[in-house]
Amino acid sequence: MSQFDYLVVGAGLSGAVFANAARRAGKSVLVIDRRDHIAGNIYTEDVEGIQVHRYGAHIFHTSMKDVWDYVNRFAEFNNYVNSPVANFHGNMYNMPFNMNTFAKMWPGVVTPTDAKAKIGSRRTSRSRLCRSSAATSLRHS
Repeated sequence: MSQFDYLVVGAGLSGAVFANAARRAGKSVLVIDRRDHIAGNIYTEDVEGIQVHRYGAHIFHTSMKDVWDYVNRFAEFNNYVNSPVANFHGNMYNMPFNMNTFAKMWPGVVTPTDAKAKIGSRRTSRSRLCRSSAATSLRHS
């Protein structure tokens, strides 16, 4: 039976990075995975020259140049910046929400305390509406 310095369970991003670092440090590593490929959920397949994410798109974020350079040694990563927006009453707002977003949505909301109060008041009124709709449904069934 072979002996290894490390047994790594899972060939996803963390397992693969650890195994690579251990091998570079001269250690022997056995990596096992239930899937028939490395890379875990970030695995891609070449489909007619296009890299397709088998398990759905995954976005890798880092502002650290050494980390970016490291991952690009193994595969070419796109410098994608996720910029989601929300449509609230016909106006577009950047996400994730922050105090600037709340101030634009609700004039006069300028502090975290203001935002919590506004969100709380809207949650309460919607909660009452849901309970009242449910009660009406029950009376008419």
